[in-house]
Amino acid sequence: MDGLTVPPNCLAGIKVLDLTQFEAGTTCTEALAWMGADVVKVENPEGGEAGRRGVADPYYFMIYNANKRSITVNLKSERGLALIKDMAKHADVFTENFGPGVVERLGLGYDVISAINPRIIYAQVKGFGEGSPYEKGLCFDPIAQACGGAMSITGEPGGKPIKPGPTIGDTGTGMLLAFSIVSALYQRASTGKGRRLQAAMQDSVMHYSRGMFIRQAQSGQAAPRRPAGGNAPSGIFPCKPGGPNDYVYLLTSRANPEHWPRLLKLIGREELIGDPRYDKAAARVEREAEVNEIIAQWTRQHTKEEAMALISGAGVPAGAVFDSMELTNEPSFYERGILQTMQHGDWRMTMTTWPVRFDGAPAPVKPAPLLGEHTAEALGDWLGLSAGEVEALREQGVV
Repeated sequence: MDGLTVPPNCLAGIKVLDLTQFEAGTTCTEALAWMGADVVKVENPEGGEAGRRGVADPYYFMIYNANKRSITVNLKSERGLALIKDMAKHADVFTENFGPGVVERLGLGYDVISAINPRIIYAQVKGFGEGSPYEKGLCFDPIAQACGGAMSITGEPGGKPIKPGPTIGDTGTGMLLAFSIVSALYQRASTGKGRRLQAAMQDSVMHYSRGMFIRQAQSGQAAPRRPAGGNAPSGIFPCKPGGPNDYVYLLTSRANPEHWPRLLKLIGREELIGDPRYDKAAARVEREAEVNEIIAQWTRQHTKEEAMALISGAGVPAGAVFDSMELTNEPSFYERGILQTMQHGDWRMTMTTWPVRFDGAPAPVKPAPLLGEHTAEALGDWLGLSAGEVEALREQGVV
């Protein structure tokens, strides 16, 4: 990718002390690292953060920890704890997403860190917010998606709730927190004061699902499970040759009544234009099964790529259901720098990069760090420790 990517460097000079693990917190700090912050990930010398140890290969860790540096510190040792407090004096941001009460028991709670560095942005991810009846509960992405409403509106009408595939509880929360951190840093430039930021995964999923409150306000009832289009035809239609992802999603909008006649012209059913059974949006919703079958008879004769191109070309929104391998094999993503390959020790992985271009160029991916790869380097940069001093800490089991 040399010559194509350009580091944004928007947060160059910002130091982030990263005590996050798994996905929600690590997504937040990875976003900051992509923007140029120096993110130093603090890990347990015995195996590293839990995201490294929970699976047999490093791919999970690699995709959520690109662009960071890793140091190992024994937080259960007095000297190790003191080392982190020293780093907090130099940090702009402190992040953590331990279980409820864990960071306080470690001696690194907000009161402690803010007293050390009043300018610090202290950012936390928890499953449930302070004051919630579930405040002490543990949380992972599926739990947040269930409790935050996303599952209740996902799936077919009359069917059971379904967990959306994207991890909006984890990655979604991390992105909201990253934006809030940057906003707090901007404010600090004028006030000189730090802030405490707390993002709850349940609250974040509610935010991403806030469209459901529109339907509730309209009907006075809980938002139902219904395809996002809310019109007919709108939804997933089968394509040939009939594989597990051989479908196209098309959407006709009530806001544009031309979508329906355009679609009828495309599929060769012009005789239905103006037919009172289907002419109005409300009539099509009442006869949704019939309408869907009319469209499906046509889509079954085409591949999803053909269907997408033809429907889009007719002026109706449509998208083929591409799987991860199909996306990986699409050359344009590499040509545009949206997919890049990182090398992590002996492992290679293709992953998505930061999707926003800065001055026309994508950001580069730097490999996720090996465990403790930057201990000496980062402690030297942040605290001025010599190689000999770091080696002494190693011998004492501190790092």
